[in-house]
Amino acid sequence: MAVNIDTVYQRVLAIANKEQRGYITPQEFNLLANQAQMEIFEQYFYDKNQFSRQPGNDTTYSDMTDLLEEKIDIFERFRQAVAVTGAGVGTLPAYYRMGELSYYTGSRFVEVEKISQNNLNHYTNSPLTEPKLERPFYIQTGENAIQIYPTTITDGSQVSCNLIVAPATVEWAYTTVLDEALYNVTNSTNFELHRSEEPNLVIKILQLSGVIIKQQDLYQIADAEEKQDKQQEKV
Repeated sequence: MAVNIDTVYQRVLAIANKEQRGYITPQEFNLLANQAQMEIFEQYFYDKNQFSRQPGNDTTYSDMTDLLEEKIDIFERFRQAVAVTGAGVGTLPAYYRMGELSYYTGSRFVEVEKISQNNLNHYTNSPLTEPKLERPFYIQTGENAIQIYPTTITDGSQVSCNLIVAPATVEWAYTTVLDEALYNVTNSTNFELHRSEEPNLVIKILQLSGVIIKQQDLYQIADAEEKQDKQQEKV
């Protein structure tokens, strides 16, 4: 599923070097590669929101919502443990997007609803919404810190969450031989994006590269290619 980082780098170099547009060093490429990967990854969520509001189609392999979900699925993690100490104080695992929290009652999983701190008093003081083991909720008190209600929930093995993690940091590692950078496959880290994103990665990195090596035409070529791809997706 992964996209080979050396393949992307060689294609970027081949296009950038054409007509002597400039050389992109491994250090520059690594910075741009990670930026490109995160931009593409973040766009998934905006695109999914957009396409989910449009009618789909019955063709499994071309429905845009299905395709986006397939790309996002690579980064989904299910039933991840939530560390819970006394009085319902919890710590979430590292995540990029948090999904649903669940509490295992002993016989089934129930959702732990997230509420805003502003509504906490309303929820706890109303007989209709007060927290119960069959109807728990939580507030977020920090980047990874939460408070679960009822506070009698103290067993971390009973609380889990679904989440999306960020792609791993990519690196085109190399060794220097006679002042030339040679690809080191052992220490390199590939892109975790879906393999269909290889052309998009090349285009995005070329866009960013055009700014660094001050070649406006390189940026324009890559930008035009990206716009064409996006137009095809929305037709």
